[in-house]
Amino acid sequence: MSRNLQHVPVLLEEAVEALAVRSDGTYVDATFGRGGHSRAILARLGEAGRLIALDRDPQAIEAGGAMADRRFSLTHAPFSALADVLSGCGATRLDGVLLDLGVSSPQLDDAGRGMSFRLDAPLDMRMDTSRGRTAAQWLAQAQATEIRGVLRDYGEERFADAIAKALVAARAERPVETTRQLAALVEKAVRTREPGQHPATRSFQALRIFINQELEELSLVLPQATSLLAPGARLVVIAFHSLEDRIVKRFLRDESRPPQLPARLPIRARELPQPRLKLVGKPIRPSDAEIAANPRARSAILRVAQRA
Repeated sequence: MSRNLQHVPVLLEEAVEALAVRSDGTYVDATFGRGGHSRAILARLGEAGRLIALDRDPQAIEAGGAMADRRFSLTHAPFSALADVLSGCGATRLDGVLLDLGVSSPQLDDAGRGMSFRLDAPLDMRMDTSRGRTAAQWLAQAQATEIRGVLRDYGEERFADAIAKALVAARAERPVETTRQLAALVEKAVRTREPGQHPATRSFQALRIFINQELEELSLVLPQATSLLAPGARLVVIAFHSLEDRIVKRFLRDESRPPQLPARLPIRARELPQPRLKLVGKPIRPSDAEIAANPRARSAILRVAQRA
């Protein structure tokens, strides 16, 4: 069952090193998963340290129940609830936040989650299986224009229009309710293949991102995390595809620049508002050795910023 599926944390040492963990600090692991990053952070914390973890996946929360450590707490919540979770924990200032984005290996490898076209299963795709619409439920009622937009915007799929029309035509005869059905429909509608990639890869990515509102959640959590960081504290983000990394890159860039003021405003340089963040180092990618050991790491990119 899914509780036995393993997740190998990507850029584990690099991410924890980037947090610059203080023994008495308060940290957030906003994507607990199966606890790989959390355990590494706890190993660097002293008795006075504290780690607050979040995850929207009920199975991740269940797995976290095995971690008995008084310095550690785990809450079932999405990114967008970060500020509320921390308020409930009485945490007003953080010494570091880690965001490990995207989907976990247990979610991909558990056929029942419906996130992979390699495994036949109900077309669910929800990270939080306790709430919200499944992909099958959305596809059953969405207009062709809506489906096309999701595939184009979240999957950058060139054949979005053809796939959307094929889905609408197919559901008129039979509901599209399984991963195998969807993969077959997409494969037939996609006229050319990308080398080494299944024709349904982009469509499955797009639907998963849309169903879970992953980009919207990311856009909501970044400013919340930044506002809660203490001076000198670190924000560490691991992204796995260009859409989410683009959001992270632009946010860090904008927050590391002075605010734009009206031209010719009579103000001295020392009186200019200071940016909230300072970029730390260059983006980090997995080593060849890590990619060889864990191919799912190949697209990862880690970015770090520090609160001014």
